[in-house]
Amino acid sequence: MKEQLFTKDYCAIVAANFLLYFGFWLLIPVLPIYMSETYGCNLGTAGIIISCYTLSALCMRPFSGYLFDSYSRKPIYIIGYTIFVLIFCGYWLSKALLLFAVLRAIHGLSFGLVTVGGNTMVVDLMPMSRRGEGLGYYGMANNMAMAVGPMTGLFIHNSGASYSTLFICGLLVCGFGLFMGSLVKIPYVQSAKRPPFKLKQIVLRKGIPAGIALLLLSIPYGMTTNYIAIYSKSIGLNVETGFFFTLTAAGMAFARIMAGKLVDKGYITEIIQNGFYGVIVSFMAIASLSTVQAFSPNFGIALFYIIPIVMGLSFGVMFPAYNSVFVNLATKKQRGTATSTYLTSWDIGLGLGIVFGGSIAQNFSFSTAYSFGTVMAIIAAILFKIKVTPQYNRDKVNE
Repeated sequence: MKEQLFTKDYCAIVAANFLLYFGFWLLIPVLPIYMSETYGCNLGTAGIIISCYTLSALCMRPFSGYLFDSYSRKPIYIIGYTIFVLIFCGYWLSKALLLFAVLRAIHGLSFGLVTVGGNTMVVDLMPMSRRGEGLGYYGMANNMAMAVGPMTGLFIHNSGASYSTLFICGLLVCGFGLFMGSLVKIPYVQSAKRPPFKLKQIVLRKGIPAGIALLLLSIPYGMTTNYIAIYSKSIGLNVETGFFFTLTAAGMAFARIMAGKLVDKGYITEIIQNGFYGVIVSFMAIASLSTVQAFSPNFGIALFYIIPIVMGLSFGVMFPAYNSVFVNLATKKQRGTATSTYLTSWDIGLGLGIVFGGSIAQNFSFSTAYSFGTVMAIIAAILFKIKVTPQYNRDKVNE
């Protein structure tokens, strides 16, 4: 008999995750405008302050794993989510740039805590036989938020509403997400004896090879999310860059559902290896956009809209499978550490992609930057094939 996946607790944690990411993406396209108009910031200063969010989330995630593996998970999750919600009030009331920067950093810390907690708790709630499918739907909530959150934020802003209205919307949405999270009933998972904190406990050592491959893979993804709009404009592509992210999110959402069921049938490493092919082709196509655009503008536009679909489908099948790799390499009491290792590896690669992508593009060209990203993806695919796959098959834990 097939074990039930869509329990009340599972649906509640998925809803809480969607609303958390919706609140996050709601502000992303509007914050640079807000900081320019409210504080008189130039784009460079605004970028640094906004990036405090990502940096603080990255710093928090490794320690989050230890917390969720050593203490009762739900109270920590609720505390982090509550802080995340309250920061919207801080944005609303803040009148000083320094205070806004501090609030942005605290928001990132709470985001890093809640995302690790939610991912860990959802694994606790789902039956092992449907773990891949469950992770697929859970991740799809992120993609849906990425597809509609930025458009909603821009719609509110372009309608003439005040920034206070935008922050209140974020407060209400995430407040409802906190309510949904509070409804979740989760088993108490804790070691019989709480281990003393050690640095080695913030990283799943068996997951380091998989983490390195994931880090390399996320470098070109970081380049794409941050520079695709500038790149397309610089080569004269007459496109609506917002649709690039919508198509990517749609491809991911569709692929996650199909991939999750295949993961549950045991095709974890096979799915990831096949996903690498689509990812590599996508980044190669982005690198060639300038050449294609010069040869045929219409074909360049068509290619621009095909790339995110292929990329979304490829990453969409890989994400639930890759998440399962980390979870399956860990014991039940290490799931928080496994999740933080997975998310931290991805985030470090995104950050490196932003740094390397901007530097290479400035000194050479965006095509060169994406060619570099393609090479990183190829190295990641080779590493996963020759190192991660055999190690996973040897060391995976069935619990």
